[in-house]
Amino acid sequence: MRWFCFSNGGQNRKRNAVEALLYVPKSFCKEANRYLIWFNFKLICLKKYQLSVFLASEARELESLLSCGVLTVFVFACFPFVWEPVCDYLLCVSNRYIKQKEELEKVTVSTMCYIVALMFWSLDLSMHHSVFPGTGIIIDQSNLAAEKKHFAIFTAKQQSASRFHVPLMPTRILPLKHLLRPVLGGEERKIGFLLLLRTVMNGGGLVDKKSAVAGGVEEMCGEDCATMDQPVTPWTVSVASGHTLMRDPRHNKGLAFTEKERDAHYLRGLLPPAVLSQELQEKRLMHILRQYKVPLHRYIAMMDLQERNERLFYKLLIDNVEALLPVVYTPTVGEACQKYGSIFRRPQGLYISLKEKGKVHEVLKNWPQRSVQVIVVTDGERILGLGDLGCQGMGIPVGKLSLYTALGGVRPSACLPITIDVGTNNEKLLNDEFYTGLRQRRATGQVYAELLDEFMSAVKQIYGEKVLIQFEDFANHNAFELLARYSSSHLVFNDDIQGTASVVLSGLIAALKLLGGTLADHRFLFLGAGEAGTGIAELIALEMSKQTGNPIEENRKKIWLVDSKGLIVESRKQSLQHFKKPWAHEHEPVTKLVDAVKAIKPTVLIGTSGVGKQFTKEVVEAMASINEKPLIMALSNPTSQAECAAEEAYTWSEGRAIFASGSPFDPFEYSGKVFVPGQANNAYIFPGLGLGLIISGAIRVHDDMLLAASEALASQVTDEHFKKGLIYPPFSNIRKISANIAAKVASKAYELGLASHLPQPKDLVKHAESCMYNPVYRSYL
Repeated sequence: MRWFCFSNGGQNRKRNAVEALLYVPKSFCKEANRYLIWFNFKLICLKKYQLSVFLASEARELESLLSCGVLTVFVFACFPFVWEPVCDYLLCVSNRYIKQKEELEKVTVSTMCYIVALMFWSLDLSMHHSVFPGTGIIIDQSNLAAEKKHFAIFTAKQQSASRFHVPLMPTRILPLKHLLRPVLGGEERKIGFLLLLRTVMNGGGLVDKKSAVAGGVEEMCGEDCATMDQPVTPWTVSVASGHTLMRDPRHNKGLAFTEKERDAHYLRGLLPPAVLSQELQEKRLMHILRQYKVPLHRYIAMMDLQERNERLFYKLLIDNVEALLPVVYTPTVGEACQKYGSIFRRPQGLYISLKEKGKVHEVLKNWPQRSVQVIVVTDGERILGLGDLGCQGMGIPVGKLSLYTALGGVRPSACLPITIDVGTNNEKLLNDEFYTGLRQRRATGQVYAELLDEFMSAVKQIYGEKVLIQFEDFANHNAFELLARYSSSHLVFNDDIQGTASVVLSGLIAALKLLGGTLADHRFLFLGAGEAGTGIAELIALEMSKQTGNPIEENRKKIWLVDSKGLIVESRKQSLQHFKKPWAHEHEPVTKLVDAVKAIKPTVLIGTSGVGKQFTKEVVEAMASINEKPLIMALSNPTSQAECAAEEAYTWSEGRAIFASGSPFDPFEYSGKVFVPGQANNAYIFPGLGLGLIISGAIRVHDDMLLAASEALASQVTDEHFKKGLIYPPFSNIRKISANIAAKVASKAYELGLASHLPQPKDLVKHAESCMYNPVYRSYL
């Protein structure tokens, strides 16, 4: 990295000092060999000292620069009544900067570097505040004089030695009108942000290894740059305080604001006098949630909490994950989507409908966060096992991303839930006066394809190459097509196809310790040949090939699928959809599932049909008659759509079945033994997988990464779990599980040459844990 200074030969030494500090030539951007944008800066000469102030002419373009990973210069305004002290200060700063120039040349391009000069001045500044409003810098009050105040300059070189923590800057490029008149707690504060020079060269996805503990993978607003014991500044449009602070879910603490914070941020009188710890707040909320008897009411209460106090929401979810996972996700989220129009309160994601066709790029820019790393998108056509819910499918992306944060440690501000509304074929919704989506039949064909293509292009353009796009609950015909079309050009992942496959494969690998043998020694029968069923089958065949070295075509012959018309056999091949054809084997036609069980004699029965009660007593008894320990996986969601209940599987198999389901079931006692049903929940896989992709800077998802995730999850099952009949570890340890999965996925990304964050960390598990978002309250002092 090279740093350049220049002087235009002007007579005013203070103006030259500012220019020396600010100027970086176009040649640097040219050398960087990235997607670079150069901005035309306006030189504004102010009165008296003619202080040079550069203003970006295109704020929109400057915002997009963050995701492109280009050298960024922010320069804002200063005010006439502080010219002289500001100029004196800048002269000192620039001299220090020039002296350190040669040392800064040694900093690598992949390192995030700050050179920050911040000014605050107010004629009526109340100096009892220990935090410098607007910057987060602690004032050294011993150096304050009546006429002149000295401020801190924080550079990359001085970070470890300085007692001042890293100044925090807002993510958005603020309009000039907000900079000129920020109002804090009813008092006008004149704030001038004079310079933030920052480089983030790896597509905006850089991980700050030393400080990511504060907020997950690198956060553009800077909060990650402060350690947990350092104070931070609650930025919104200006420094949040008073009612603004309490209405901002990202920074609100409710009754946990300390006495000093209440003074510093104008909260006196706006809160009851009691001060509660975050732990006591958690205890209180769990007590309230237990009072609700209807699961949907608990869901609404949790969503309300997320909208008013983000950190408390995630802390509560992480500490009580086994109790609250069924509330924020399946099975309760299914009912929430069905009734979304009635319970809708405020939008939680981004809606892109046919009305926005041709303007998707502009719509994405309306989202306030620029450092998005994970997008979960649905078109609502196949929500769980509930069918077409149209625009009301938004509950799925919102729920999935909550788990990305709680279970995988991805920052909330890096998550973007999106619903693509192309209409619905659900007559009930079209006639519902409370329906929130387009009231028209679902668009298909070219119109649909063009909208999705515009969306995918816009996402890559705005958020970069390394944003993870997770397709969720698309209908079979679109799910396979979209995954095939974009897997070679985007970082895409389909949870219904790949995530389900990975978590089921993990259960099978773990179950081998109870069943014996290898995967190749077993026969598999699926009820359901959609995206989940065929996705699982394909990943099982791939794992068999990895273990035995046999061609995948040979391994497929050990896997049989049953769809709505019966066993998929060679004689039906001409009429089959393309994704079913590889599973058409030579066999006489069979229409009933129980007959297929008796004919194929599978050791493993897997249900992905989305239709409840299909594993009847006759089917389970047939499996038990063939196998000493039949493995039965009823994976369809929600609970009402499960192929059978845990109680039925254990009872009909006389306590010999190994059972797992997609939705949770309570422990069941049979013949004096307590069986704990396993849950083959995708939440075991996708949070850790996503974190692994992010920390490695992966640019594509490879099948080997899914296999690595499955093996990592299976390795977390202990003998103690097996004694209870479990083939999955308990969710109580999910953050550790996700870190291990992330490490294996990242390792595979480096091995395949698909990682861009170099060099590879020595200990990927510790690195993953250090990058996880921590929802513990931060100090604002």
